[in-house]
Amino acid sequence: MGLYKRKDSPHWWMSFKIGNRRIFESTGTENKKLAQRKHANRLIELDERQLGSPAKIDGKTPFCDLANQFLKWTEWQRTYKDKKTHIKYLIEAFGRLELKDFTTRTVELYYRGFTDSGRTVSTANRYLQTLKAMFTKAVEWELVEEEVLKRVRRVKLLPENNRRLRFLSRVEGQALINACEPHLKPIVTTALNTGMRREEILSLEWEKHVDLKHGFILLDRTKNGERREVPINQILKGVFQGLVRHINSPYVFTDKAGRRFRDLKRSFSSACKKAEWEKCSACSFERQKTQGESPGNCPQCGKEVLRVAGLNDFRFHDLRHTFASWLVMAGVDLTTVSRLLGHKSLTMTLRYSHLAPSHMVKAVAVLENGYDLVTLGEKEGIERRATP
Repeated sequence: MGLYKRKDSPHWWMSFKIGNRRIFESTGTENKKLAQRKHANRLIELDERQLGSPAKIDGKTPFCDLANQFLKWTEWQRTYKDKKTHIKYLIEAFGRLELKDFTTRTVELYYRGFTDSGRTVSTANRYLQTLKAMFTKAVEWELVEEEVLKRVRRVKLLPENNRRLRFLSRVEGQALINACEPHLKPIVTTALNTGMRREEILSLEWEKHVDLKHGFILLDRTKNGERREVPINQILKGVFQGLVRHINSPYVFTDKAGRRFRDLKRSFSSACKKAEWEKCSACSFERQKTQGESPGNCPQCGKEVLRVAGLNDFRFHDLRHTFASWLVMAGVDLTTVSRLLGHKSLTMTLRYSHLAPSHMVKAVAVLENGYDLVTLGEKEGIERRATP
């Protein structure tokens, strides 16, 4: 439109576009020649300053260069090791592909191929989340236009099934502890009595985290980023008091040289295979392994008691589920269990709610207080029948 006149103003007005927006401004003068000069100067100013709009980014940076920069930026993060693994495979997939060439289709094909190869949906989602985080940073670092980030973000995460709830009975838990090697036994006992994650347990330091005097463990850096206090019960107190502190190591659980344990897969797997207990062939009765040659018959139903060996499909993280399940089955409310586990929301703890049916029955039974043994419905029926 350039210069134009408005009915409500004596001055000349000018119009110009900035991106997809049209801007209208007054020249502040009634003189047309002066207004034309101001309009021309304003256009020159827009060309030079572009009203703060960034210069067009070519986006020719190879993906591997972004990956290296992003990896360096994440060194301080708690999830650095996981991201390092993700980025390694992302580089193998995209390598020298320039950032500007990423499309929704490119990412979707990789994502679908990842899940079709047999990897779990949760693993595929973690890789996609890392990729999205990388492009978010690429935009902030002015390596690529925001339009490319929008393309990557259009790929949606698949719904995950995180409802796995494998836990041990009391007898199975004791059988596992009995089968543990000396260095593993206190670690497993700690997990069963605190619900702490493996890395939280192996990272424990005497002076920094364990307070035997006041009876709690202080976790200053947890998975959700919040501090958490875990009470020390008498069983765990006995375990800690029985441990030998290594003079050259601050850690609670160490090998003979004072080095903290990093990986328990082999010893934990071995303990699961060696665990033995006895179980009735007909009912739910079970007990610790007896010393006799034959377990005999079940004291509840009289059927044969069999010796069982090996905990199948059981991982170290399932000790955390076991801790929570035992608490819920003992009648501890879900809010307390949630706080002990360090869950950010009660939703995560609700997976254990079905383990307390008797507890919910007792809650509903509270409403019976104050009523006669004959229910209100029965009373109304009696009254109706008595009425002529």
